[in-house]
Amino acid sequence: MPNHPITQSPNSLITQSPILSIIGGTGKQGTALAARFAKAGVPIILGSRDAPRGADAANVLNARLNLQNVSGTSNRDAAKQGDIVLLSVPYDGMQPILEDLYDAVENKIVINIASSLDPEKKTRAKIPAEGSITSQVQNFFGERARVVAAFQNISPEKLESEDANIDSDVLVCGGDKDAREKVIALCKQAGIDAFDVGVLANAVAVETLTAVLIAVNVKYKVKGAGIRLTSVPRG
Repeated sequence: MPNHPITQSPNSLITQSPILSIIGGTGKQGTALAARFAKAGVPIILGSRDAPRGADAANVLNARLNLQNVSGTSNRDAAKQGDIVLLSVPYDGMQPILEDLYDAVENKIVINIASSLDPEKKTRAKIPAEGSITSQVQNFFGERARVVAAFQNISPEKLESEDANIDSDVLVCGGDKDAREKVIALCKQAGIDAFDVGVLANAVAVETLTAVLIAVNVKYKVKGAGIRLTSVPRG
């Protein structure tokens, strides 16, 4: 069947969705994720180091998409107000942001989308001392938050597609099954197939796979190489 453009969900759906706060939501990946989920009716809060910048970015996105379900504020306030907190920040600048969010993420689901890449050559994986960035984030927050890895292997180009469904899969892993299931359900709402790939220790595989996909992009001169699981039930 052909895909159809995404349209905004009815307001009744918006009230049933968890609030998704995107920390670093004014960057390329964060904006692409915000647009995809906002068009699916998910309430979005864009977080920025500067609250007025976050508000301005939200106004721009609402105007571009003809929506009203995107707001913007500081990173800390965004995290406080959201049900699910998505970290769309580069690894090398993540630590001060984690410190700022420490008290704001209590009892929240936190999504890490950063990948374990060599900063000097992103076609190579570079595994951090704690095994994965997601493990590092979970260790920092401890029992305050449930941290999962997701969206490492899907490009902004795919997220910005007008197709109702995306032909790349999202791999979701983390130490809490309920958190994984909630993130998978959120993805489904936005036309993204997501799959539970297990425990937190598996985040190293998810994060380093990004280097492989970047190498494919470079070798074959394409944008947005992704993965698609076979022999799994969908829908």
